[in-house]
Amino acid sequence: MSPHRVAAGGRSVEIKRPDKLLFPDDGISKADLAAYYRRIAPYMLPELRGRPLMLERYPDGTGQPRFMQKHTPSHYPDWIGRAEVGKEGGTVVHTVCDGAATLMYLVDQACVTFHRWQSRVRAPDRPDRLVFDLDPPGDDFTAVSRAAHQLRELLDELRLPSGLMTTGSRGLHVIVPLAATTGFDETRAFAQDVAETLAARDPARLTTAARKKARGDRLYLDVQRNGYAQTAVAPYSVRAKPGAPVATPIGWDQLDDPGLTARRWTIADALDQARAEPWKEVAGSRRAIGPAGRRLAGLRR
Repeated sequence: MSPHRVAAGGRSVEIKRPDKLLFPDDGISKADLAAYYRRIAPYMLPELRGRPLMLERYPDGTGQPRFMQKHTPSHYPDWIGRAEVGKEGGTVVHTVCDGAATLMYLVDQACVTFHRWQSRVRAPDRPDRLVFDLDPPGDDFTAVSRAAHQLRELLDELRLPSGLMTTGSRGLHVIVPLAATTGFDETRAFAQDVAETLAARDPARLTTAARKKARGDRLYLDVQRNGYAQTAVAPYSVRAKPGAPVATPIGWDQLDDPGLTARRWTIADALDQARAEPWKEVAGSRRAIGPAGRRLAGLRR
């Protein structure tokens, strides 16, 4: 195969084996994936910068075993960002993607999907976003849309602005920007209280039960991604699913579109959605959870 180089971030990054099919059933090669991530980089990089990442790699293509990478290998170039953070019994050095060149290098490593921490390197113990994962029991996306509306109503009562994202898999993520003033334990406890309050309003359709057997046919309000070192799929990441769907931020006004599903956008058209900047207003609306917690306590009483 002839060398394939991509100009990114002032560097020329080689994409080795560019013709290798990472999505063999769809004919999508590593070069195709690199081209998508290069185009989407201006919109994706602000969502990645300064955050420890977990990389979902498929060296032999999707459909084959994946590799979930936390630690940054020693052979990575010195211009690749790194962050050493604490873990039980020691530390781990995560990769940090602060520029387009790093993004291209990681694609060359067959990274298909990027998962990010809810906190930044400068304050790893204080999350600056809250994630609610709306996980349906089946393929009925109507249940997901309904739950998203219900959650937004509750968040509005708590005066917490929120954004919405398709996951590229099954459900939706509802994301609340935070002021990064509290730790993970308090933040996750607050998220759990929100989820339990919402489930209590519609117990026949919603649940916080972690065990699948206990959920029945109810939608699961998952808040587990709000713990220390937990990750959630990053906006504009490609998922290892048929058709190469993309986790895509959307506006609340798009939620009732009859064509909306968790896999609505793919590498073929996600850039068009990104250009609309659906999170533009929400991004600068960070809130402390202290006042929201007091409002929630009042509602629960």
